[in-house]
Amino acid sequence: MQFGIFTVGDVTTDPTTGRTISEHQRIKNTVEMAKVADEVGLDVFATGQHHNPPFVAPASPPVLMGDLAAVTKNIILSTATTLITTTDPVHIAEDYAYAQQLADGRVDLMLGRGNTGPVYPWFGKDNREGIPLAIENYALLRKLWSEENVTWEGKFRTPLQGFTSTPRPMDGVAPFVWHGSIRSPEIAEQAAYYGDGFFHNHIFWPPEHAAQMVRFYRERFEHYGHGRAEDAIVGLGGQVFMADSKSKAMETYRPYFNNAPVYGGAASLEDFTTQTPLTVGTPDEVIERTLGFREYIGDYQRQLFLVDHGGIPHQEVLNQIELLGTKVVPVLREEFAERRAAGVPDAPTHASLLAARAAQATDTPSADAGQMGRVEAGVPRAPMTDDVTGTRAEDR
Repeated sequence: MQFGIFTVGDVTTDPTTGRTISEHQRIKNTVEMAKVADEVGLDVFATGQHHNPPFVAPASPPVLMGDLAAVTKNIILSTATTLITTTDPVHIAEDYAYAQQLADGRVDLMLGRGNTGPVYPWFGKDNREGIPLAIENYALLRKLWSEENVTWEGKFRTPLQGFTSTPRPMDGVAPFVWHGSIRSPEIAEQAAYYGDGFFHNHIFWPPEHAAQMVRFYRERFEHYGHGRAEDAIVGLGGQVFMADSKSKAMETYRPYFNNAPVYGGAASLEDFTTQTPLTVGTPDEVIERTLGFREYIGDYQRQLFLVDHGGIPHQEVLNQIELLGTKVVPVLREEFAERRAAGVPDAPTHASLLAARAAQATDTPSADAGQMGRVEAGVPRAPMTDDVTGTRAEDR
């Protein structure tokens, strides 16, 4: 199981001091977060993609990934959102393959539609077309990564004639794709159709909602012939703030929660920690709460935590990362491994996808990558339909 952190890159005034750091410093801090996460043994660092204040998450995440590839050694560089709706699939294909090459394969990405409606017209798109854009653009992205001399025509971009994206994916293996969504079953359906990963952010909504979304994805994954429902590749978001005692954690975190740009003022901290997976307390309480996710999600492959939102001082953010790496994740690794059912696949990596392809080529099962072979192949076994609208995805 993979554990890591993600950031949305907000520049928020520290409500306890009134100080607002510069965009330059926030960007530099983000790089240091990834370096520390790598040093303390976390598996994944993920960045958001934004085009609007108060966020300085990169408009093109591969720019940051390329820099991080040079200053980290082991950690997987991912995205918390790659805006598949408003970013040209040709750019995604080329930029992420380039970052993948720079990072020696330590790159994957999570596709999403973002949380900012106005971004659509800024890039000549209609936010009412969000789902069709996500479906068409991803179909083209897959084609660009798997084929050369692509000839293609769709609804939302200029046709292509004999186009080959460059560089090609490293070793001929494209970065693994997670489809991220909080509330759209169409995106869970898309992930299941291709045999890709499904990432539920698991921050804003109650556990019952997360369980419903993941269960739907698992059922559709099995329906399309990629394996058992329990073989489906699931990731969860989450948010934590830790201190030596719960009371100290609540007292310290409260002003940052109240002023957070994403959910500040939406509810009390007490209500939010009760009704959503936000955990504010000791490392032991974070461990207990996170282990509880398995009770309604089942065995899953990736857990990412948000630790830097709402103006939290940088040194405190680094402290949170250190606590995750030294106090929380080692216990979670052991406990999740002991509880995991037999045969549940690991999270995909470049190495496992490469091994799966080699095993398929020789028709020799690989104990390490056999489950990943089905995911990497991603061959649809039935027409993709939308259980919400009842229409074929190709018709939308």
